[in-house]
Amino acid sequence: MSVLLEIPDQSPRRWPEPRAALRLIKPITWFPPMWAYLCGAVSSGVSPSGQWILVILGVILAGPIVCGMSQAANDWCDREVDAINEPDRPIPSGRIPGRWGLWIALAMTGLSLLVGSFLGPWGFAATIAGVAAAWAYSQEPVRLKRSGWWGPGLVGLSYETLPWITGAAVLAAGQPSTEILLIALLYGIGAHGIMTLNDFKALEGDQQMGVRSLPVTLGPERAAQVACLMMAAPQLIVAALLAEWGRPWHALAIMVMLGAQFAAMRVMLRDPKAKAPWYNGTGVMLYISGMMVAAFALRGLGGL
Repeated sequence: MSVLLEIPDQSPRRWPEPRAALRLIKPITWFPPMWAYLCGAVSSGVSPSGQWILVILGVILAGPIVCGMSQAANDWCDREVDAINEPDRPIPSGRIPGRWGLWIALAMTGLSLLVGSFLGPWGFAATIAGVAAAWAYSQEPVRLKRSGWWGPGLVGLSYETLPWITGAAVLAAGQPSTEILLIALLYGIGAHGIMTLNDFKALEGDQQMGVRSLPVTLGPERAAQVACLMMAAPQLIVAALLAEWGRPWHALAIMVMLGAQFAAMRVMLRDPKAKAPWYNGTGVMLYISGMMVAAFALRGLGGL
């Protein structure tokens, strides 16, 4: 009596696995730029009535399209590092075969520019800047990701400052006020710390591949301390500015949320490598909540 054994198909894939393609563009990362765009729209003080298409299109552009493109580009450029850190990711696992990762990133780059062209000159210019930043972060010979200072700084500005300014400029059909530019810049600077905490998960691979993230160059403990300082200092400045501009209750709300972040930071600093992912799910939520508080505070403010 013979037994027929099923032998799994070992032939390489020719087409991307749909679920892997979705994972490649990382939907979980879309929220920060989408939220920042909404903060910009709110801070402009312009009613969205009659302009909902611009709001919705901008949110989709900031999140699934531009941010998704940046994730695909980063995974393609990081395929050797990911083979060490996370071999189950779409490209090193073979579920996105051949050069499909690159083709997806390039196609989404084109889509980004096409959609951005419908948001007027400010929206299109911001899209060009966002696309350029995404490739500068990941692709040689620039590859700013190799630096623990320039890389997270570029991502923070691209995830928070740029979409915030874009949302305000698109709704107002002109240059945002000085106050909006300043607050958007401060929150983008603070996001440097968030990006640094995100580097903890790739510590081993970054060490082997020569990526000089702050956890690699400073060690986990000092890198976590720097990240906390980078997140906290801009929020203190935002609260002080809002109080100076006659928005004391908004400033107080931001200080209360910052106090809660300090409590979460104390927990994270006890074991940065293990607790960094936990902080990204708790302290970061308080950070972005403060962004929206600041956005409402900026409504109706005049020039400095």
